[in-house]
Amino acid sequence: MTPYKSYRENPMYKYLILLVVASALGFQGWRTLFNNFAVDVVGVNSVQIGIIQSVREIPGFLTFFVVYLLLIFVEHRFAALSVMLLGVGVFLTGMFPSFGGLLMTIVIMSVGFHFFETCNQSLSLQYFQGDRVPQVLAKLKSFGALTNVCVGAFIWIISKQLELHSIFYIIGAIVVVLGAYALTRNPVDETLPPQHKKLILKKKYWLFYTLNFLSGARRQIFVVFAVFILVEKYHFSVGHITTLFVANNIITYFLSPYVGKAINKFGERTMLSIEYGSLLLVFLGYALVENRNFATGLYLVDNLFFSFSIAINSFFRKYAEPKDIAPSMAVGFTINHISAVVLPAIGGILWTIDWRIPFLAGAFIVSLSLFFTQYIRKYEARLVKA
Repeated sequence: MTPYKSYRENPMYKYLILLVVASALGFQGWRTLFNNFAVDVVGVNSVQIGIIQSVREIPGFLTFFVVYLLLIFVEHRFAALSVMLLGVGVFLTGMFPSFGGLLMTIVIMSVGFHFFETCNQSLSLQYFQGDRVPQVLAKLKSFGALTNVCVGAFIWIISKQLELHSIFYIIGAIVVVLGAYALTRNPVDETLPPQHKKLILKKKYWLFYTLNFLSGARRQIFVVFAVFILVEKYHFSVGHITTLFVANNIITYFLSPYVGKAINKFGERTMLSIEYGSLLLVFLGYALVENRNFATGLYLVDNLFFSFSIAINSFFRKYAEPKDIAPSMAVGFTINHISAVVLPAIGGILWTIDWRIPFLAGAFIVSLSLFFTQYIRKYEARLVKA
């Protein structure tokens, strides 16, 4: 690998920033508009929301196909094509304001988003090593958060002038253009070892797989139901939801670089333990306290720990064989989405029984994450002996 003095000098760093910004623009734009578009324009209910969100995660479950697609496409170009597909999905969302239309367009958008995220994580771990990994991952999250703030501000202003479907058109078109521009760039380092073009499942990576599985389950409950409770139960408007997204991403933008430094200083086990211990209280708070202002506060607190999850990948990078990175990221993403395919639909049904049940389930999942995080100590001891 070329010994750049700083990760900022690496052409792949700038390339990933471009694609992260484009992906964040598309996904955050869709995410900000979706609940209000689905509830106010399409008229979906909690069960349909759960089904839609489950369908959204199916492409994430299928990300192991990325390994085989890389037999055809160069990885960095495949990442750009995936971002373009994300933009197409966002653009088409505004054209089909129906339950069936949402299902169709969400699959297109989600394939692009999940396939890009797999490549993004893979390229980040391939092109950066050691203590640079948490810093790069944190900076990319920071740029994504800054983009999300800009998207939120844009939607907050333009939603007063345009209908929701027109905003989908604008955001989708911009994402496609940015992805097309990325196709003209070439940030490749030819000295890197070639990646395995087959699925890799190894016993020594079991903790990485476990943490990914639990992280995906916990994330789905938050992403689907923490926003849905604000819209469906507490009747937040597009403006209120957008304001929350902006506030969350301002927090992430400023906090992420410090999280990367803290991971290097205190270690992955400590940072993940702090995250999961805090999120346990957050989920219990959602379930036990019925107050819109308190729920708003919990939503903001949850995002304080949004960047901590990069510790899972930086932990993996310490123990991974270089040629295993791309296929392992694909497998990790698939494992991350196993529960995500079924949890939203099941959660939507359980919501009709009692809206507290999904959040109590989230508290249980976070407890499991906290338990398995303590096994990182054994890996750390093994690394010291080596």
